[in-house]
Amino acid sequence: MAFTTAVLVGATVFYAGWDLLGARELKPERRVDSTTLFDLIKLAFGVVAGAGALVALVMAYRRQRVDEDGALRDATRLHTERFTTAVSQLGDESVAVRLGGIHALAGLADDAPTRGLRQTCIDVVCAYLRLPYTHEPDLPADNREARHTYLALREVRRTTIRLIRDHLRLPLDHQHSWQGHNFDFTGVIFDGGDLGGAVFSSGAVHFHGAVFTGTAINFRKTVFSGATVNFGGADHLGGADFASGTANFSEALFSGGTVNFHEATFSGGSVNFSRAVFSGATVDFSQATFSGGTVDFSEAVGTAPTGLIPTADLPLPDGLFLPASWQPPAL
Repeated sequence: MAFTTAVLVGATVFYAGWDLLGARELKPERRVDSTTLFDLIKLAFGVVAGAGALVALVMAYRRQRVDEDGALRDATRLHTERFTTAVSQLGDESVAVRLGGIHALAGLADDAPTRGLRQTCIDVVCAYLRLPYTHEPDLPADNREARHTYLALREVRRTTIRLIRDHLRLPLDHQHSWQGHNFDFTGVIFDGGDLGGAVFSSGAVHFHGAVFTGTAINFRKTVFSGATVNFGGADHLGGADFASGTANFSEALFSGGTVNFHEATFSGGSVNFSRAVFSGATVDFSQATFSGGTVDFSEAVGTAPTGLIPTADLPLPDGLFLPASWQPPAL
């Protein structure tokens, strides 16, 4: 391939020069003098030298590829060893060791030699949040040891959420950014945590069956642009349940992709979409259940999401939305 490319380039240059000079034919010579002979000899040696240089260049390129593949194998082997150590820390009884394991996994994701290995680290971080977890309302009464264990594990979980948020705040072109990767929070219990300012620019993010309870989970100024984010139901799982907690989506930007609240339940909690901007994204609240909680769309602007309608007394640009199932109170 290299020789063929070189011949084609040489022929192209020759014919381009021939055409620019306006030559019509070659002048035949019956006798060759010594000067012309030496020029032909130099030309022959030049062709041989060029061919040799081309061979050396191809061999150097192949050698570099082999070295790069070897370096990638070594980096992958080292990454696997560190990964095994970090994962084993997540099962340790000591909370401090678990915290170290979470930070180690985040560092491994940053140093991953391939995008696939980074996704593997992110998958394990998300899987840790999906592990069985007893939150505060389900703790045994007057059991100080159980409460201490709960507080320690909650700290690990909130640290995990914070690490995810910090990496999603980084610009897409940053070498440690996690934008564009997939996150699976299916069935996770969020009793606090901060995802404010995170950017979901692509990839898939699943909150199927997640429960937001206990205290505030912050999505303030979160940007949804290009990703598929599911708070809705899937298969045998229902939608996200905003139960007794507070979910803050104030000033969030829905500018692209799909954000699905289909079959989500808003019951007893407070969900704040005030000053949110709905522009270009597909946001679906169809079949969502609103009962007992507070859902605030005050000063939200943009196109009304599917399943919501603007109030009759306020124009759409003012951005006040209510659930499509909303009915005025009986007189």
